[in-house]
Amino acid sequence: MADTPLCELRGVTKSFARLEEDAVLRGVDLAVAPGERRVVVGPSGSGKSTLLAILGGLEPPSAGRVLWQGRDLAELDERARARLRNRELGFLFQTHHLLPQLSALENALVPTLVRGAAGLRGEREARARELFGVVGLGARLAHRPAELSGGERARVALVRALVNGPKLLLADEPTGALDAHAAELLGELLLELNRREGIALVVVTHAERLAARLGGVLELSEGRLRAR
Repeated sequence: MADTPLCELRGVTKSFARLEEDAVLRGVDLAVAPGERRVVVGPSGSGKSTLLAILGGLEPPSAGRVLWQGRDLAELDERARARLRNRELGFLFQTHHLLPQLSALENALVPTLVRGAAGLRGEREARARELFGVVGLGARLAHRPAELSGGERARVALVRALVNGPKLLLADEPTGALDAHAAELLGELLLELNRREGIALVVVTHAERLAARLGGVLELSEGRLRAR
């Protein structure tokens, strides 16, 4: 249905202890429409990364529902959730998790290897090469992570997150380990790719400049998510 959000949290609570008062998230509601940008800010330890993990199906909620295009993720088995994460979601983390023995291009193609669709590999490699051009790394495809700057590694990780054509990109402190110039560039790339690809963004960050640039800012504090 046209009005169905791409993804949604309904009354999500998360606790890593038995006591309800220790809950990291308390009845969180969040809806993200196709192509929408949402930024979650808040103090360290407020549960921002936990919220992102739950939204991406990496962590189950203690209570509440997580919906993907109207379907409750709790109805899916682990294989189906893994398939959804691979095909519909992209993940971008502060630590880029690039494999040191692989080139930039090979790192970007890692998500394509688990699709089980050999016929798509040529298409996905062509997409990766196109995205490397978009992020300004067209001449660095054969370089390994140790031969790249921090900003370049972040851009390789961004291409990897987008190579399967996801509908939603989840980014956890994507500029946290970057200098000011590299952070500015990555912020611009996120905006450009949101507009170019129509991909929805949910970004958690401490970076006020990035939050202001992306817009749609929400604040997570004391387990509650509120419009800023």
